[in-house]
Amino acid sequence: MQILEIQFGTPEFDDAVRLRYEVLRKPLGMEYTAEQIAAEYDQFHLAAYSAAGWLVGYLNLTPCENNEVKMRQVAVDSRCQGSGIGKAMVAASEEFARQRGFHKIVLHARETAVPFYLKLDYKIVGERFEEVTIPHFRMEKILETDR
Repeated sequence: MQILEIQFGTPEFDDAVRLRYEVLRKPLGMEYTAEQIAAEYDQFHLAAYSAAGWLVGYLNLTPCENNEVKMRQVAVDSRCQGSGIGKAMVAASEEFARQRGFHKIVLHARETAVPFYLKLDYKIVGERFEEVTIPHFRMEKILETDR
């Protein structure tokens, strides 16, 4: 598997939007709007590819204030879930963020994904809330800078 940065507006990005739709939005009966996708032009996009070159995972890193970055839109192809792709993508995103001077990653985890992030040393911050019609928790992780 290879994890690399892809650029907004490219065919690779279009493939990532399709994957995100299939994994994250379609099960909820939701679509992405053109405005939502257009707002991602200045964000970081990481994609995971199988050895055969197929897109199997994606995540977005959105810069925030105070040297924080928000991890969003984490999606792994349903046929590949449970195979370590998500864990590898999170680790790659942490290193990617660290190399760019970010000190903390924050995210809104679907309640069903909270155990996954807890295993990767993310901490719950605050109370449960609803986002895109389902329960979420805000989570965060301080990035070590001595690597």
